[in-house]
Amino acid sequence: MMTDPVLVEVTRGNVVESAHRGALAVVDADGADVLVLGDADRPVFPRSAVKVIQALPLVESGAADRYGLTEAELALACASHSGEPLHAETAARMLAKAGREPACLECGTHWPLGAEATRALARSGAEPTALHNNCSGKHAGFICTACALDVDPAGYVAPDHVIQREVKAAMEALTGFAHSEELRGIDGCAIPTYAVPLRALARAFARLGAGTGLTRERAAAFARLRAAVARHPFMVAGTGCFDTILMEALRERAFVKVGAEGVYCAAFPELGLGLALKCDDGAARAAEVAMAALTGRFLTLSNEEGQAVSALSRPPIRNRNGLVVGTMRPAAALAGA
Repeated sequence: MMTDPVLVEVTRGNVVESAHRGALAVVDADGADVLVLGDADRPVFPRSAVKVIQALPLVESGAADRYGLTEAELALACASHSGEPLHAETAARMLAKAGREPACLECGTHWPLGAEATRALARSGAEPTALHNNCSGKHAGFICTACALDVDPAGYVAPDHVIQREVKAAMEALTGFAHSEELRGIDGCAIPTYAVPLRALARAFARLGAGTGLTRERAAAFARLRAAVARHPFMVAGTGCFDTILMEALRERAFVKVGAEGVYCAAFPELGLGLALKCDDGAARAAEVAMAALTGRFLTLSNEEGQAVSALSRPPIRNRNGLVVGTMRPAAALAGA
């Protein structure tokens, strides 16, 4: 088995205290390698990193137009949000437009991922609902799609439901990789998730960004979702979240999306490149540093953009008194040494 290289280091003082190994692939729309590190052919679960692909049927089916979904609502359909009030309210509005209640959501309930949102909800004496689930926007999109297709949304998380069949078909078409039953798992929000090689995921995002090999309808659907996310990056994550900060700085220049267990996917449309990476230990903090480092490596950035990306690629480590005691940084393999 191939040993993946160290992508990110964590220092304390001048000493490397921890190291995160991983693999990544940056490819063009034809699948040609631009940068590959580690085992990019081992199937991994992309999880939430492919939410924009899972949202394509929402637009392609005509559901977005039928229910008059706003750009903010479309952005939420692509989100792993922090459960702030605007996120929950927007998911509820999406459902209401399709004539459905929050009880229709089958994603499960958890406290908001945002610490302040959790504290505020607890102070109010309220309990979290499925609207606070970080995937509620995606699930509201699934329900809207089912209703627009005149299909009963009940059970929409099951692999054999028409919604999940549509999502699977979009994933297979874009990645060029068969989503077989033996590579299927169940995601945290209850929908099927399929393990896919990083190379194939990267190619899917390259094709989306470049509009290559897509039907006119699919290219238009992704362009609409990308524009929505670029104009409403808060909806995709939330206050202080990496994806929101990076896309606030770069807007339509980069589409980035975190997945669970140290996964990231991205499209750099102006370059026609797609990217997929996974940290072997599942560390989100390392995946964020790697994503920021690769953004700075491939995109030519303005001073303002560069400052934002640099801050994300070398976040400080602080102790309990707020003193900077170390840093996270791209390792030599990632930095291009």
